[in-house]
Amino acid sequence: MIKLFWCPQTRAARALWMMEELGVEYELVKTDIRAEEDPNRAELLTASPMGKVPALIDGDVFMSETAAMCIYLADRYTDAGLAPKVDAAERGQYLYWMFYVPGVVEPAMTEKFSGAEANKFRNGWGDFTSMIETLEKGLGDKEWMLASGFSAADVMLGSTCSFMKQFGMLPDSEALNAYVERCSARVARRRADEIEADHTQT
Repeated sequence: MIKLFWCPQTRAARALWMMEELGVEYELVKTDIRAEEDPNRAELLTASPMGKVPALIDGDVFMSETAAMCIYLADRYTDAGLAPKVDAAERGQYLYWMFYVPGVVEPAMTEKFSGAEANKFRNGWGDFTSMIETLEKGLGDKEWMLASGFSAADVMLGSTCSFMKQFGMLPDSEALNAYVERCSARVARRRADEIEADHTQT
């Protein structure tokens, strides 16, 4: 059984959503990454040497980093239909959007959220405006990021767009706001949100 190491109110919420989309049995291991001591920390470090969440253990597989985890899970549990096949034409776009989140969206979002001044290092990800414009263009008039339907790329992008909306960072974009609403309405996403809420209250 998969073990998912997770902490409420962190980006591990994406991995929790992914697990609910897969519909496979898993064990949720709540880890308090903010505490100096946590009973699950030693096991967490076997999957995530930096002690970051999310992380997972699936048999002999130990890994962290959400994009990598989502790609692994979608390819391993193919019945969920969350990724194009390796030889499918859409595979390239799928991988592009999977890594667009940590490589472009999050750096630009963090820069804007923190109020940091623009610097020469942003050449690696552009700026917030161009990041959003690229998202809007990529989505176009589609329901999901891929023409074939919902995928793990929407877990990555949808959760991040939801974060931006929550903190007033998502522009007044009809397409992106409707996209966030579609993501939030998914049954698996609602289940993940309920788990988050239950653990946040305790």
